[in-house]
Amino acid sequence: MSDVQGLPDLKNVANHQVRLAARPNGLPGPEVWDHTTETVTEPAEGRFVVQVTHVSLDPAMRGWLNDVKSYAPPVGIGEVMRALAAGRVVASNHPDFAVGDVVTGTFGVQEYAESDGAGVQKVHPTDEAGVPTHLALLGMTGMTAYFGLFDVGALRDGETVVVSGAAGAVGSVVGQLAKIKGCRVVGIAGGPEKCAWIVDELGFDAAIDYRAEDVRKALRTAAPDGIDVYFDNVGGEILDAALTRLRHGARVAICGAISTYNATEPPPGPANYMSLLVNRARMEGFLVFDYVEKFPQAAKEMAGWLREGRLHSREDVVSGQVSDFGDVLLRLFRGENTGKLVLQIA
Repeated sequence: MSDVQGLPDLKNVANHQVRLAARPNGLPGPEVWDHTTETVTEPAEGRFVVQVTHVSLDPAMRGWLNDVKSYAPPVGIGEVMRALAAGRVVASNHPDFAVGDVVTGTFGVQEYAESDGAGVQKVHPTDEAGVPTHLALLGMTGMTAYFGLFDVGALRDGETVVVSGAAGAVGSVVGQLAKIKGCRVVGIAGGPEKCAWIVDELGFDAAIDYRAEDVRKALRTAAPDGIDVYFDNVGGEILDAALTRLRHGARVAICGAISTYNATEPPPGPANYMSLLVNRARMEGFLVFDYVEKFPQAAKEMAGWLREGRLHSREDVVSGQVSDFGDVLLRLFRGENTGKLVLQIA
């Protein structure tokens, strides 16, 4: 084995982890998590060790906890909780990753992760794009918005776009991308502060507060000529309302359904789906992983818009310990975050 670069004695370094202890019924409470500690070991040939500094918190995590068939296998009982994360290489026995490299990857909810480099990306933080931004606008979040809007939504300049979860990580980027293409953008969000943020700072044309307004009626005012692209992050009643406003040839991109993730009974399907037939519209689900080969070009384009000030990335960074993961995750389902939620390991 070649010489290992990095920490001189990994045997004395403790790795605090969060593991899945039980499958939740509804919101994942503290009983779902097990907090464990292991000793970090030297990386074998072709591997390296990352000290995790930032953990991405995403609504999809809730789906990974269910023992059901999905696009990814569920997190197993006793396994480290799956999570995208960022960190710094602190020990390396890999020719392509050196000590000091800042990287992102699926490292899990733990302080240290060992990797063979599969799916790991080197990133270069700058004043415009710090480490959290590489988990947000320039990471999987931004890629989801980009390909969901442009490839699945087949956006055309000047159309009317409505996005739910508009103050969230993905939704806030979707609206900005649509504005860059000269579209009218309507965002649906919860609470006056979020609605003001997406209009006043992000440039949305209108905002609908689903907590205070009848969404179906508000859409008639905000999108009087109908919806060309509806980007759905929440599902449920809001999806049903949007279906009533589709234009001829409209596209509905199904990104997520956060309103149903903690349901204890199967949620009903959309009642207004016949609007797809009447308007010759289509509704399509997608996974960002299907576009991996296109990521570099999309990231380059979005980084350019970020430098030009045409895109803004907002990260809701919570400083804490790995053990705080469960509490911070619940912020997503209480609607307490604005932009991308990230746990920074202090």
